[in-house]
Amino acid sequence: MTDMNRRTVLKVALGGAGLAALPAVAAGAAPAAAAPNRDADIVGVGDTSITLEFDDRLRSRVALKDVSVTRFDASEVLLLGDTAVDEFTYRGHETRKTRHPRHGAGVEVTVRGSSASGVRKTVKLTSFRRLTGMVVMKVTYTNVSGRSLKVTGWRSGAHELLEVPGGFYTFSGTTYTDRRDWVRPMTDTFHEENSLGMDSSDYGGGTPMASVWRPGAGLSVGHVEPVAKILRLPVRRTDRGASLAVEGDTRVTLRPGQKLTTDTTFLTALPGDHFMPLQRYRDYMGDIGLSAPKAPKTAFDPIWCAWGYERDFTLEEVVATLPKARAVGLTWAGLDDGWQTNEGDWDLDPRKFPRGDADMRAFTRRVRDAGMLPRLWWAPLAADPDSNLLRDHPDMLLLDRHGNKQKVTWWDSWTLCPAYQPTVDYFVGLVKKFIGDWGYEGLKADGQHLNAVTPCYNPAHRHARPEESTEGVARFWKAVYEAANEVKRNALLELCPCGTAFAFHNLPYVDQFPGSDPESSYQVRSKGKTMKALMGEGSSYAGDHVELSDNGDDFASSYGIGAVLSTKFTYPAGPDDSIVLTPEKEALWRKWVNLYEENMLSTGEYRGELYDIGFDKPEAHVVAKGATLHYAFYAPRWDGPVELRGLERGRYRLTDPFTGASLGTVDARHNTVRLGFERFQLIIAEPIG
Repeated sequence: MTDMNRRTVLKVALGGAGLAALPAVAAGAAPAAAAPNRDADIVGVGDTSITLEFDDRLRSRVALKDVSVTRFDASEVLLLGDTAVDEFTYRGHETRKTRHPRHGAGVEVTVRGSSASGVRKTVKLTSFRRLTGMVVMKVTYTNVSGRSLKVTGWRSGAHELLEVPGGFYTFSGTTYTDRRDWVRPMTDTFHEENSLGMDSSDYGGGTPMASVWRPGAGLSVGHVEPVAKILRLPVRRTDRGASLAVEGDTRVTLRPGQKLTTDTTFLTALPGDHFMPLQRYRDYMGDIGLSAPKAPKTAFDPIWCAWGYERDFTLEEVVATLPKARAVGLTWAGLDDGWQTNEGDWDLDPRKFPRGDADMRAFTRRVRDAGMLPRLWWAPLAADPDSNLLRDHPDMLLLDRHGNKQKVTWWDSWTLCPAYQPTVDYFVGLVKKFIGDWGYEGLKADGQHLNAVTPCYNPAHRHARPEESTEGVARFWKAVYEAANEVKRNALLELCPCGTAFAFHNLPYVDQFPGSDPESSYQVRSKGKTMKALMGEGSSYAGDHVELSDNGDDFASSYGIGAVLSTKFTYPAGPDDSIVLTPEKEALWRKWVNLYEENMLSTGEYRGELYDIGFDKPEAHVVAKGATLHYAFYAPRWDGPVELRGLERGRYRLTDPFTGASLGTVDARHNTVRLGFERFQLIIAEPIG
């Protein structure tokens, strides 16, 4: 990133003993969206991208490159039932340079204030040199009123991004049962609560960041705690712009002298879409030990999955398709749902495997004999009501505060507690069996319930806190990941949370992140951009079955963003005629797989900072392989100029890799070409000489 090494600076300008709000930012003032800040009586912390400034009532204003993008907002608030303690008199501040062992050099500012109702507020803000555009915040509220206060919650980073012509887009990393787009335009009535809790019994969790942006400027908020937290990240379209915040429901009685400290949150102000804010979040979390593993080489091999034959598959159908899948150029062969007797016991269906384990071992040998790698589908942490597991171990169940079991809707199963050691031990044992005994090279863990769980109140588990189950999901995946690699080094673990936004804290223990049941090609691409930002170079994002894309054949969307290609075709027949591999499809499938293997964009550097997925038209993505840039443009129909961003010095030869056509030459100063296309246009820009 070009701004990663810019010097971190502190802006503090005090006018006397206190601070004064200036008339230019008084309530009702016009948005200061086009002029640099010149206010003297403010205190703030920031760098060359973001500045967060406080006035004399401890309201804060955000500036991006010295231009205000918000007014002074009541950004940090303590909630006492229906009362919001949101106005505090400034009582001083301290500034110091700091150095974190991993984040590096930074500046820390502590701002203090007190309310008329007897609440003292201390806001500690930190800005790090290597995390340009990001301010990390922790707020402490102290009861000095002399009476008990019934706290119901808190709010941090609450700001309203001021409107300019063009509208707004938003990103939410939280989970919804309707599997909506993660990146969406904001309508005039747009409002999402974006809870990191459970949207239903088996949908919940996510990446703890929400963003709003307009042309040229965006704000993002979230938390940077090392474990999953149940917070909200509400986003709303307002009369004057778009608002966002971090909210926590903390119901506690603060006696006189007692303190409440919020979770550690962050605020970013950066130009463009959600890509760079997610990078900053990823870098911060990587510094504290939560980062994606380097994916094994096999994580970039193209995939065939037997799910096209659905649950009633026969082994003969699957085995007979292997030569065709290999001829198309695919490497992985996934055995999907239907091999087991039930979710929970994970015993082999005797109708398909009459000799039990011996038949399964024979199957994986046949996959290898076909020149492919076997991968096995399963759904851990779920158990059917009639399973032997639940009959013998009902203690594994996750129970809510009312003693109710939590349903996994897709399989009509019950959720098991990931923080209960017998549960963990049971599934670790299965992993070792699947890989060590049966001979699988990889596992596909599937199910929306694998993202997050509700707090567990099962008395048999003796949790110190009910939230141990929520925090324990990531530790469960760590145990699974380590077990797989203990049995077979570089065994592949894929996690598919069925359309939900990935829970970040699970991802350091996962090798491959699929498009997770995309409902459109746009979801394939927007999820891909999100995961490339979140997991970084060296991670593996798979576009999921191409049959789920627009028209069932849009490999261009996976290829162009650097996703691993995947298909679930059947041959020569199957339960769904629309996914049978016809001669015409076979020719097209082979062409895309050959192009994929020729350029391997999945192992390149995704340059998501170059284009805004919301406002740049046509939609554009870039992957760098060395000095060569691979562009992909998408639109139902396009006829007009496009700008090729990211070019360095010198001239570039342009080629359409799909058709082989020459598209001329460009350089960084003359980087606009005119294109006419339907659906997609690919361009390779290769340096000349």
